[in-house]
Amino acid sequence: MKRIRWIIGGVAAASAAILAGTLATGPAYAEALFGDTFDDGNANGWSRSGGSWSVVTDGSPTLRQTSTSANAKVLAGITSWTDYTVQARVKPIAFGATDRTAGIAARAQSSSSYYALVLTGGGAAQLHRVTGGATTVLATTATGGATGTWHTLALTVQGSTLRGSIDGVQALRATDTALGSGRIGLVAAYASASYDDVVVDTAAPGPGGSTPPTSTSPPPPGDCSVTGAPTGFATVNAWGQGGTTGGAGGPTVDVDNAAELLSAIAAPGPLTVCVRGTIALPAGMYDVSSNKSIIGVGSDAGITGGGLNIGLTVSAVTTPPADAVHNVIIQNLTFRNASDDSINVQMFSHHVWIDHNDLAQGYDGLIDIKRGSSYVTVSWNHTHHHTKNMLLGHDDGNGAQDTGRLKVTYHHNWFDATPQRNPRVRFGEPVHVYNNYYLYTTDTGVACQNNAGCLVEGNYFEDVEEPVTNTYAGPAGRCVARNNVFVGESGTPECSGTVQEASAYYPYILDDPNAVKAVVTAGAGAGRL
Repeated sequence: MKRIRWIIGGVAAASAAILAGTLATGPAYAEALFGDTFDDGNANGWSRSGGSWSVVTDGSPTLRQTSTSANAKVLAGITSWTDYTVQARVKPIAFGATDRTAGIAARAQSSSSYYALVLTGGGAAQLHRVTGGATTVLATTATGGATGTWHTLALTVQGSTLRGSIDGVQALRATDTALGSGRIGLVAAYASASYDDVVVDTAAPGPGGSTPPTSTSPPPPGDCSVTGAPTGFATVNAWGQGGTTGGAGGPTVDVDNAAELLSAIAAPGPLTVCVRGTIALPAGMYDVSSNKSIIGVGSDAGITGGGLNIGLTVSAVTTPPADAVHNVIIQNLTFRNASDDSINVQMFSHHVWIDHNDLAQGYDGLIDIKRGSSYVTVSWNHTHHHTKNMLLGHDDGNGAQDTGRLKVTYHHNWFDATPQRNPRVRFGEPVHVYNNYYLYTTDTGVACQNNAGCLVEGNYFEDVEEPVTNTYAGPAGRCVARNNVFVGESGTPECSGTVQEASAYYPYILDDPNAVKAVVTAGAGAGRL
């Protein structure tokens, strides 16, 4: 039971600091207490009361409750938890009646006493207090939701204040003092539903947590140019492209609203796009064309609501097309609340450098790379408050596009309480993971699967359940782990096989792994160039 072992060890060691929203050995980010995506195919660590629960596939593995004739709950976590946010995706499937409900629970002292944020069969959302099995509705609002649709629910309990958010928007608020602490749960009252991407941390969603700052005045002038140069696969001369230069040689344009940004990133030809302030995009993924540098100006530049797609429309081709998107740099941006992926690289896109960004609280992946893409470097990024972090290769059955490709370098990233996909790898070789800092990972660090070849070296793992594994789920991969540091509650690598050396493709210099924590926390993320 990997998740439970971490919770007991991590919270016992640092509970006072965590519950205050800080960590003595790091910056003042709230810390993740728990996460489960059910990608391991089971619901170990959850205690069940009523209903019929099982892990099924619904796009990805999810936990499903199928009975509409039972009051069903599953609980996890620790009864001493007090102030925190529990978030999960919930998809109601069928309600026994309009007053029946499905949702999430907090401060659960038992299966009959807890607070809950639920969706009802009548199309409403409600905050509940359940004590001794009796339900009191504390607040209600119409949501327009329907069965068969995923919704992201977040329930924050802080002192006597309860707040409920639906799909990133705070919708409900109440005050109640009946329950001061307790576990988290997934609940269904005479309803069937699916649940996924459960995460618990001490940050409240939205403003005041880890949402990027916004400004009511125009951002100050600042430099807009690519800082530094990539290391790793983005530098390799391949597929007709000599390294990664982005929009070099083209004009520069400033953008500070959605229309300007979307027009600029889709324009033909080389272009440097200077993002000023935080730009709110409508939900969706937005295409980036070749030869672009998308650069945040200053420390407050970012994108919220939507995500960036680097790649052509998905098709069944198995060889790189001549017009594959290539030569793209994304640097110094803060990404929040993406409706899908924050950054998606796909369909044989190549020579991409993703550097010095801050990414959190997205819907699916923060940085996903798939469908034959290659020659990518992901460096100096800070990822946090998110479960499905970075995927490399999206499916076990996509070997025709991915075999021999997905060559990616991950270096000097700070994987900060991101439970899994750090990265999760299929097919790619070599995938070079070096000099990254992993902090409080409740499931896996590097998961190398389906004949992928991963070289994992010079990293610093702190309280990471499975730092490196090639047997996590699905067909096995190959991995070599060397010269890494493991501290706190970290496990040991589970690696076997041989892997191509990254040095056959490009030169690199390893930092002392004992210094990686200090180096990465000082330099990773937006505003740290």
